[in-house]
Amino acid sequence: MSIKVILSVIGGILVGFFLEPDFIINHSDIIIDIGLCILLFFVGIDIGINIDVLTKIKKIGFKILLIPFMIILGSVFGAIIAGFLLGFPVNESGAVGAGLGWYTLSSMMLANYSPELSTLSFLSNVVREILALILIPIVAKYIGDLEAIAPSGATAMDTTLPIIAKATNPKTAIISFVTGVILSTSVPILVPFMISL
Repeated sequence: MSIKVILSVIGGILVGFFLEPDFIINHSDIIIDIGLCILLFFVGIDIGINIDVLTKIKKIGFKILLIPFMIILGSVFGAIIAGFLLGFPVNESGAVGAGLGWYTLSSMMLANYSPELSTLSFLSNVVREILALILIPIVAKYIGDLEAIAPSGATAMDTTLPIIAKATNPKTAIISFVTGVILSTSVPILVPFMISL
């Protein structure tokens, strides 16, 4: 996955370098909207395929919602604190944190606001996913199973789910999936909300 991300960035740089600037400026909104719709479509498919998992969480109850809620709080406020130390406005740093590890969607949503902030969001959330891949087994072993979900953010339902399942147990894997669905659903709401503050 990391190699695919790096190759995609390099490919984008090359396309941006060789295409006429007017073409990119005039068509970037349409391309971003199409990409965003495709991403959300596939998230919907992923939820639809795994819909039976949702029935298994009824036994856990509503307290399962505390996990994604606390991950959102930690991500957004952590980003705001980091942004304050680096001299970023609260709305911009909060919007980057509101990406919750979903680097493709959050960077696309911020592209119209600022190309620089879009790039920062992309890099921050890619780094989050890479760190999650490294830290999940360590957190699960030394801190706890539920805590191992937090580094993943929105990717807890897909990219990092196999690592969470391997490092923890089936119950945590189900909670991770549900957490990832909630966080992924929250990103399109939280990023525009934070940037509009």
